[in-house]
Amino acid sequence: MSVARNFEVSSTSNVSFEDAINKGIQGVSDNVNNIKGAWIKEQKVDISNGKISAYNVMMIVTAVAGDVGKTG
Repeated sequence: MSVARNFEVSSTSNVSFEDAINKGIQGVSDNVNNIKGAWIKEQKVDISNGKISAYNVMMIVTAVAGDVGKTG
């Protein structure tokens, strides 16, 4: 059996949703090992003067901590 931890992460980019996702995952990976996946929970944009000024994402990043089980 594997043990996993989920981290709720918000991230913003002025470039794109993809860039916001990459920044969020990079931020978690700076402190956490064995990241296995991410679920994009929410995407939204900020609008300024009729144009997109920021791309925002809320995501759940999953990291596997290790295997747990009976031995012997």
